[in-house]
Amino acid sequence: MTQTGDILIIGSGAAGLTAALNLADRFTVTVLAKGALHEGSTAWAQGGIAAVLEPGDTFESHIEDTMIAGAGLNDRNIVEFVIENAPAAIHRLEELGVPFAKEEGALHLTREGGHSHRRIVHVADATGWAVQEALQRAAEAHPNITLVPNQVAIDLATSRHEQRYSGAGHVWGVYAVDKDSGSVGLFTARATILATGGAGRTYLFSTAPRGATGDGIAMAWRAGCRVSNMEMMQFHPTCLYNLDVKNFLITEAVRGEGGRLINPTTGARFMEFYDPERMELAPRDVVARAIDAEIKRYGLDYVHLDISHMPADFVKGHFPNIHEKLIGLGIDMTTGPIPVVPAQHYTCGGVVIDSDGRTDLPGLYAAGECTESGLHGANRLASNSLLECFVFGEAAAKSIVARWDELPAPPPIRAWDESRVTDSDEEVVIQQTWTEIRRFMWNYVGIVRTTKRLERAAHRIKLLHDEVAEYYGHFRVTPDLIELRNLLQTADLIVRSALHRHESRGLHYTLDYPDTLPDAIDTVLIP
Repeated sequence: MTQTGDILIIGSGAAGLTAALNLADRFTVTVLAKGALHEGSTAWAQGGIAAVLEPGDTFESHIEDTMIAGAGLNDRNIVEFVIENAPAAIHRLEELGVPFAKEEGALHLTREGGHSHRRIVHVADATGWAVQEALQRAAEAHPNITLVPNQVAIDLATSRHEQRYSGAGHVWGVYAVDKDSGSVGLFTARATILATGGAGRTYLFSTAPRGATGDGIAMAWRAGCRVSNMEMMQFHPTCLYNLDVKNFLITEAVRGEGGRLINPTTGARFMEFYDPERMELAPRDVVARAIDAEIKRYGLDYVHLDISHMPADFVKGHFPNIHEKLIGLGIDMTTGPIPVVPAQHYTCGGVVIDSDGRTDLPGLYAAGECTESGLHGANRLASNSLLECFVFGEAAAKSIVARWDELPAPPPIRAWDESRVTDSDEEVVIQQTWTEIRRFMWNYVGIVRTTKRLERAAHRIKLLHDEVAEYYGHFRVTPDLIELRNLLQTADLIVRSALHRHESRGLHYTLDYPDTLPDAIDTVLIP
């Protein structure tokens, strides 16, 4: 089965739907979702969107906060570009009906770690869900947008898949397996946009949704794109510690509104020992390492995040969804502390793009968490993630419109060939390998690293690569097999990048190179 259209977008979150809505008035747009349309990372975002919206704040201040959090590895031109376009992005979301919280008629702004001002617009503690709902509603109503759920992308269709090979290195679309039927289809287009999200599920503990297996990064790498700064994996300091409920994030805004980190053994706040000036409002990498250090030093399972000193109505009003979720687990955040641990949260590195969202390959664009745009550097500043999706989703769309005449129609592409494979009778191999990858990545390539641990991870990846390649070559693809292949490829890119960086900077902290070098240089891997 082959489906064609003007534009193909892989991913139905903030970046993908923003691009679609900016293109659909002129072109036909097909949007592929890996599962249901709302299952990506966007809907999981609790915090908000950073933008300069009040007189006491400035673009320069937001830029400096972003550069400081990113440990100087950011591209300042990109930082300026994104931040200066932030207010307009918020305005467009309001026009789409996103019900941002207001106070006395004005947008209510909260503050999060690393920010020098209150500049986070939000919808209580469920901003991502509200944004996803508004974007999806608008996309579903547009006659030129076709939304196709349950399509798991396998590989980009490039010039090597042409029936008559041109050698041009162009991207013409994607092969994807339909979760419902199990059949593989080909989707072609004059321009393809990757908006596939991050690679959080490479780690044992992550706040990312189940589908965050680095698909776009792995596919782009295999097709010939550079990737950059994959060692910069952000760990959110405060994920709920609960053996029954996994991956529930406690938003940074809890600390922004007065939440304190407490050592449950000593009963004392501990951030004063790690960042006495900023305390709980230090950037995420600092807070995550502090919590990790306390846990290891005292043999703890978790630390406490306590906002119970604030009025109960204030807490429930600002964090209604978190409060309700915790009450269901027997935790009342208005009267006592929340047990929290760090967990992988955001992929700061990814596919190299320019300010127009263009990758190294003609016909291929990318936006959002699967990219390395230069915005985040060595550590993402809180609430800059959704912002990046909106700005680059629109930038990619504008670039496609401007260059439309340079984008040729797809040539005939070979159909997916399953003539030499069979159905697998050893599904347990996939689950075993998946678990093994996530565990050694957590233990060896986590918050604090050493060269020896990284080399152990690299050795395991090399062994597993041969096993997975053999399995992939003999059996029909399934969603689980596709994800495993991408998970292993992404893990390899993370470890290789980490071994290349002989310093500690931002999210990459290694005991063998504890100092930060004078010059901030990107880690760029070339296929």
